[in-house]
Amino acid sequence: MIVKQAANVLDILEYFARIRRPATLSEIAQEFGWPRSSTFNMVGTLVERGFLYEPRPRAGYYPTPRWLVLSRAVAEAEPLPPSLHRLLLDLAKDTGETVHVAAPAGDRVVFLDVVESDSVIRYFAEVGKRLPIHATATGRAILAQYSPSERQSLLAKIKFERYQPSSPMSIAAVEAEIARGLSQGWFQGATEFTPDVLGLAVMLPLAGRPLSLAVAGPTFRMERRMADLGPMMRDAVRAYTANSVR
Repeated sequence: MIVKQAANVLDILEYFARIRRPATLSEIAQEFGWPRSSTFNMVGTLVERGFLYEPRPRAGYYPTPRWLVLSRAVAEAEPLPPSLHRLLLDLAKDTGETVHVAAPAGDRVVFLDVVESDSVIRYFAEVGKRLPIHATATGRAILAQYSPSERQSLLAKIKFERYQPSSPMSIAAVEAEIARGLSQGWFQGATEFTPDVLGLAVMLPLAGRPLSLAVAGPTFRMERRMADLGPMMRDAVRAYTANSVR
């Protein structure tokens, strides 16, 4: 369930991140199709809380650095080590595909760090992207780190949807994929949620957090390289983990 008022605030922030300039009330209202009165109240509240200001009188509103200050404070409490981003950069270079790190978020996973491929045809991703935890390699690499009882409890709450013809439609199907991933050392998801995209993922336990690291790209490039990419990712994460605990 999405709370409309909260979503509107986030829409405003994303809007400014996209246009990168001040915007007037009229421009904001027109962008989202909001009544001018509602826009005035929303913007007025953000101004009063110190999140928006007018860089020049009557020239429009723009976010203050308060967003950045709060974001930094939050990020510093649960930081990802810089060495992990370097691992993503190395894997993106070696594979030529998009690489990301994800964490659990209920029945979804959320991307915490992303390095996109330089290829014109690639898997597009960004920090904050969310995917079903059961219908992706990324998610199953996280589920594999749960205890059997924790995993069963979560899977029992999932509404299985046929996102694509190959989407898993039962707990048994998800468990079978997890078992296969544990056996070979990496997890595979082929067009189960996103069409024409194949992803490989490995478990990445970090400071007690069940994370996963994944490489994803168009099926026509990825499917012929799985035999090489899976072991490459597995070995890279093993080496990273070993160096991290020294």
